[in-house]
Amino acid sequence: MHIVQFQHTRVPVEKYGGAQRIVVWLSQALVELGHEVTLLAGRGSSVPGVRVVEVDAEDVRRPGFDVHRYVPGPVDVMHYHGLVEHPPNVPYVATLHGNLGPGGIAPPYVIGVSENHAQRHGTKSYVYNGVRLDEFEFRAQKSDFDLFLARLHSAKGWRVAVRAAKQQRFRLVIAGGWRPTLSRWLQFAGEVGGEKKRDLLAGARCLWMPVQWEDPCPVNVLEALASGTPVIATPRGSLPQLVGTDGTGGAIGTTYDDLIAIRRRLAEFDPHACRRRAERYFTHLRMARDYVRMYEGLLRDGRLPEGRDYTNS
Repeated sequence: MHIVQFQHTRVPVEKYGGAQRIVVWLSQALVELGHEVTLLAGRGSSVPGVRVVEVDAEDVRRPGFDVHRYVPGPVDVMHYHGLVEHPPNVPYVATLHGNLGPGGIAPPYVIGVSENHAQRHGTKSYVYNGVRLDEFEFRAQKSDFDLFLARLHSAKGWRVAVRAAKQQRFRLVIAGGWRPTLSRWLQFAGEVGGEKKRDLLAGARCLWMPVQWEDPCPVNVLEALASGTPVIATPRGSLPQLVGTDGTGGAIGTTYDDLIAIRRRLAEFDPHACRRRAERYFTHLRMARDYVRMYEGLLRDGRLPEGRDYTNS
């Protein structure tokens, strides 16, 4: 199958940018599975093992876009990463990586990134995100710090983690977009990528994800699991499915006191179980196989098939 991916920005990204990392890993996994992949992406893009064609995003979004201007030969399906303004002249799908506004209903060509995400947008088609496990370091022996790794936005709940660190007096490393006022219990790392990010994820006792919004399928949670790091999270969006309810990926707490109680039980969580959860459910190859199933269903039936939720099987 020849699959054309479209990402409007430059890839890969060095630091923040979960959706862009998913595009890279999906493209690489599809190639590994034997498919032909052309990635249309912003100027300066280059992805190892993938044929990349640099484009201006506005050219792709204009009415009458002809994919064959950029891609020779037959194209089976075009995969957008974002809503489609003007349909191309080939079969197409799109992954919705964020949330639509209140009451927003996804168009029929849209694939969500978790069961919860799809349900909230009026569709049954979804594929969980997956990560390249070989890009992350598994470490069973953890260091003496907790980690918060996300945008420093109220929706991500960073203030909850800060409050806990100050009150319970544990070391918390905050890796995010802008610097707040901190205390001696807190260390600000700024936006991180590459080896620094891998080291933080592998060394942390846990990853804090006390999100205050319906998070579709946060990549940092999957990266933590791949690193053998348990996650302390609130039950918003896809978090219960990602972390699980059996203790293999960390635990879910509804209230602030619940989260503090979970942290006191960190010794109970097995880094090897976290890694196994990532290996079983959240690899880039599993993600690619699920997307191929979506492509094949569209081409065979003219509509997207329902997603499969196996995260607690």
